[in-house]
Amino acid sequence: MKYDIIVIGSGPGGYVAAIRASQLGKKTAIVERAEAGGVCLNWGCIPTKALLKSAQVYAYCKNAAHYGLTLEGDVRPDLEKIVDRSRGVADTMSKGVAFLLKKNNIDLIQGFGRLRGEGRVEVDGTIYEADHIILATGARPREMPFMPIDGEHVISSREALTLRKLPETMIVVGSGAIGSEFACLYATLGVKVTIVEYLPQLMPLEDEEVSKTAERAFRKLRATVLTSTTVKAVRVNNEGRCEVDIEGKKGAETLTADIVLSAVGIKSNIENLGLEELGIRTERDKVVVDSFYRTDVQGVYAIGDIVGGPALAHVASAEAICCVEAICGLNPAPVDYSTIPSCVFTTPEVASVGMTEQEAKKQGLNYKVGRFPFTASGKATAAGDRDGFVKLIFGEDDRLLGAHLIGANVTEMIAEPTLAKALGATAHQIARTIHAHPTMNEGMMEAAEAAMGAAIHL
Repeated sequence: MKYDIIVIGSGPGGYVAAIRASQLGKKTAIVERAEAGGVCLNWGCIPTKALLKSAQVYAYCKNAAHYGLTLEGDVRPDLEKIVDRSRGVADTMSKGVAFLLKKNNIDLIQGFGRLRGEGRVEVDGTIYEADHIILATGARPREMPFMPIDGEHVISSREALTLRKLPETMIVVGSGAIGSEFACLYATLGVKVTIVEYLPQLMPLEDEEVSKTAERAFRKLRATVLTSTTVKAVRVNNEGRCEVDIEGKKGAETLTADIVLSAVGIKSNIENLGLEELGIRTERDKVVVDSFYRTDVQGVYAIGDIVGGPALAHVASAEAICCVEAICGLNPAPVDYSTIPSCVFTTPEVASVGMTEQEAKKQGLNYKVGRFPFTASGKATAAGDRDGFVKLIFGEDDRLLGAHLIGANVTEMIAEPTLAKALGATAHQIARTIHAHPTMNEGMMEAAEAAMGAAIHL
């Protein structure tokens, strides 16, 4: 069978690439060895958010008295039902992707795809041909030699999605988005959680002020946060408990827990794809591509987690569109990696785009900062979610350099500063854009006013 474009992998990069190719009139097929939608829809972004929603509802129920409500009897988390709901959500979204592929006349080829020479893809023994092949094979949890994953005592994010019983204690190694979200989930459900982070701050990619506020939020959940701490070894003792040797601010010690969650990053799925045979160059576990995702081999492209750049679903989708439109001769603008929003769905949520204050200082830039705390927000106060703030960073030309938010629903708010940064908006323009009242998003306007020295409500 001959196609114009074959995409290997059906995650947020792969299925978006296939659909855009079909829209542009290309005969397209997509190869997937597992469920349609890839890791994000089935074992990542979506099911995690479903679990976190259940935890949020549980927290609201426990605090019902704060809202003037009386609940009779105990409210208890039923992890099996929580997980079943999460799996149902993932299944619904996966079926949705399969429907979109069918609607757009894209052939879904089930199996493991591998490059077999110029313009050829082998899927479980069958050869398919295409003028263009896009690799979108994603990534998997990284496993460290000192912390071997057995799926029962030492687990990855995949097993963390499907636990059937709440452990009493859990150690989470790594405090990026994955580690922080699972730590928040299980701490909210009553598990005694300890977070171990090698770097000096929690959520190390975030602005320092945001990280400090997030750490305080974890302590409110009675979670222990250990930063600047190295994990030396993890083992399972005769009682079936995990022993974790660490070295941190207090020196060397050994922690114990029922479960250890390894959240130390991801590893690109580039093995057994036939890259070496075709001479496709890789560096540091990533496929080398140009700004339109072309590899060294004509007609072969790579997008998403297997190329350099943030390993985020929405980045993969943006790369997919850019790649396919370039193939089709539409001359798209390259993806702007300086304007990529990032979200962490903890409680409170964290969202950011652009430069942190630490990065601005390091570059020696002249900048100004505008802040607005949600303690001054009428909507946040009425909702009972006053933790957090909006922090905007502007350059000497008054244009937005970065935005850093922590608070309720800020993952929905980050779109405004992302658009503002993409369009080169100034503090004055943001401040003089009328924002609806009462909303959390007024904080954006207020922070811009603060940067101008024209704050009204502070």
